[in-house]
This record gives sequence, C-alpha cells and structure tokens, in this order.
Amino acid sequence: MSHPDRVTAKLIDHVISHRYEALSPSAVTATSTFVLDSLGVALAGSRVPLVPELIALAQSWGQSNDCRVWGSGQRVPAITAAFVNGYQIHNQEWDCVHEPAVVHPMAVVLATLLAWSEQQGRIDGRRFVSGCNVAVDVATTIGRAARNQLRFFRPAMCGALGATAGIANMLSLDSETTRSALGLCYSQLSGTMQAHVEGSPMLPLQIGVNTRAALLAIDLAVRGVSGPRHFLEGDFGYFALFDSAWDPAVFERIGTRSEMAHLSHKPFPSGRATHGGIDGALTLQEQLGFATTDIQEIRVHAPPLVVQLVDRPAHAEMLPAYARLCLPYVVATALLTGDVTVADFDREKLCAPERLALASRIRVQRDTNPSLNALAPQRVEVQLCGGRIEELPLPAVLGAPGRPLTRERHLAKFQRAAAAGLQPMRPTSISKVIQLVDELPAITDMTQLVDAMLFEDAA
Repeated sequence: MSHPDRVTAKLIDHVISHRYEALSPSAVTATSTFVLDSLGVALAGSRVPLVPELIALAQSWGQSNDCRVWGSGQRVPAITAAFVNGYQIHNQEWDCVHEPAVVHPMAVVLATLLAWSEQQGRIDGRRFVSGCNVAVDVATTIGRAARNQLRFFRPAMCGALGATAGIANMLSLDSETTRSALGLCYSQLSGTMQAHVEGSPMLPLQIGVNTRAALLAIDLAVRGVSGPRHFLEGDFGYFALFDSAWDPAVFERIGTRSEMAHLSHKPFPSGRATHGGIDGALTLQEQLGFATTDIQEIRVHAPPLVVQLVDRPAHAEMLPAYARLCLPYVVATALLTGDVTVADFDREKLCAPERLALASRIRVQRDTNPSLNALAPQRVEVQLCGGRIEELPLPAVLGAPGRPLTRERHLAKFQRAAAAGLQPMRPTSISKVIQLVDELPAITDMTQLVDAMLFEDAA
C-alpha cells in the first residue's frame, strides 16, 4: 500500500515542473509524429455517419464560435469541438496506442488541448508540445500502474486525467490548483467496457464525453472550485474503484522518459489487438504464397487481453464498431484483399459471404502470458489443407516501438486518412499540414494548424 499522498504528489510535481526545454529531440519528434497521425485519423473519422448528428445535437449545448470541428470547419464552442474531434479520432479505431498502459492517449489529449488552445488564442507550439507530453505521461503512467483486467474504458478515463494535467502545465497552474483540477476531472470520469463487448457506438463516444470532463475541470479549478484531493489514492479514489490491483512503484519513474516516444502506430483501422493477427497472416501469406482457399485454419496465440478484446465471431448483422474489434473478420479481410481500409467496415463488406466464410476458420487462442494487460508477444499459426502448419512468432507487432513504421509509411497513412474523410482534403492542404506539424515547436499560434485542416468548401 502506498503512502496516502505519495503517488499523487509525485504526479502533480511532474505536471507543474515540466518544461519544453527538458524534452529530448526524440520526444519532440514523436510528438509531431503522433499529432499528425491523430489529426489524420480524425479527418478520416469525419466520414462516419454519426458525426453530423452529433454536431446537430451539440447545438443545444450552447452557441459560440470559439473553435472548429476538424475538417468541416464548423464553428462551435470549445467543449463541443473537443467532444466531436475526440470522437472523430477514435471512431474508426485507427488512432495510436500506448500498449503497456492499454491507453489511446492522443484521442482525448489532442482533441482537448487543441480545442483549449484555439479558444485561448496565441498558444505557441513549444507550450503545446510541453502540454501534450505531460498529458501523455500522466495518462499512460496511471494506465501502466494497473494490474487488473480491463473493466472500465481506460483510454477515455486516463486520457481525461492526462488532458487536464496537460492544460494545467500549459497554464502554469500551482500545485493546489492542479490538484483541484485533477480531482474535479476524476469526479466526472466515465467509461465502461460493456460498450466494447457489444460493439456499441458509445465506445468512441466515451472519448468525447471525457474531453468535456477535462475542459470543465480546468474551468472550475481556475475559478477557485476545490476538487477531491486524494483522487488517485483515496478510499474512493481512482485506484480503489477502477483499477484496484495496481503498482505504485510505476509513479516513481514518471518524467524519467518520454512516454510519447513509446506510443504505437496503428497501420490498420481496427482494434490494436487485431493487428498481430493481420501482421502475422499477411507476412506468412507473402512468404509462402498460399491462396485463401488453401487455408484450413488460422490460429492466433495471444495474451489474455487480446482474447478479451477481439475474440468474437463474425456474423452478417455485425455493426462496424463490432467488426473493427473482431479479429476473425479483420484478418480474413486482410488475407482476401491484401490490406484493411476504412471502407472494409461499410455495410456491404461486413456481410460479404467470402469474408464471413474465411473468418469462420480463424481462431484466437489464449497463451500462457500471466499479464492481464499485455498485447504482445503473439504467435500466428497457419494450417493449410493437407495438414501442413507454418507459424510466425511476433515479439512486437508492426507499429510498436520495437517495429516502428518508417516515416514514409507514417506519411502515407496520414495522406490516405486525410483523403478518406467526408470530403477529401486537397493535396496542397495535406502538404501544408505535414509541414506545420513537422515544425510544431515553431508555430506561434496553434490556430494555424486548425486553419490548415479545413475541407475545400470551408477554406
């Protein structure tokens, strides 16, 4: 058991003391990489039909023109922009992830910090990069401390605490105000894995809901409202209620390395837990040259978390949110088409008989890994008709820090995503966004980045 305030004090000290100058060049580069990646998947996320309905619904939450929805450029209050943009980042499961923490930190963090920056005006890139790094450090350290099975939707909840910490850093709040802000955010957290199990659209909406919690927490704290002080270690704090099996020693290392530099890309728009199956199956197909008709069965041997997250049967009535988290469907799609794209979750593809037939021959099998929060290593095994078995061990899955995407593939993903939105982004606009993000610390006003992401008819 930790001292009743030791962990919280350690976390707050990092939030209030961190400065841009302390960041290594690799941390700054990683920040640009995952800001660009997150913006790209958000632009692609504008294609999801629920987005216009959410914007229309949000009109009843208040009227102002402080901020913009990424892509369409529609002017809305900051709290609405963060909500919709956060949803757009995560609604196709294409956003980056911190694997040891099981947290998608940039979904809540980027949507919240960029909306707040646009609302404030004249927030420069160095201040923004510092805030993003603090936010990711906080979100992923809380996530890495957990040892129990994922029950609550950690990406949304840890992301909100991280976003609150990031803005506190950008505002240079003192320790007591920062503590209040984090306690106020904690008091609003929400997110359940039931939405994941059922493939409900509420899963990515939980990202949007928690952006609002972070922004409201900051607004209340700077106005002198006191939040619960022991929001992590108290009798009814985060660890008592949400992740009750946890290791306080993880917090001793906060700030000793950049967690931003330990994020994983998602090459494919599906749950990260499906990526080992895709990676291994496509690699074996390329090496051996077998046709899909040659496959008797594919077995993906993986840690318990992968089984929990993506071991579900494919069926003709599944929703897109369910299918993105269905390893048999996603791997079958990859083998039949050579890739997985956002269009593979459109209605006509989800009920394609050839995909469903192949998916029925793909299994997920739990290995002996004792960790309840590990996504790797994995092993993919292909059994061909006639009995021949070939396998491929995957110590790290493509996109992880141990097997990072090349810059060329990273940029190709952004270009592909930015062109996949409700309206395709122009090549000149794509190039401008890439250039701005490459020079992120030099930006004098973060609203310039939002300006660059407008669709053609909003430019």
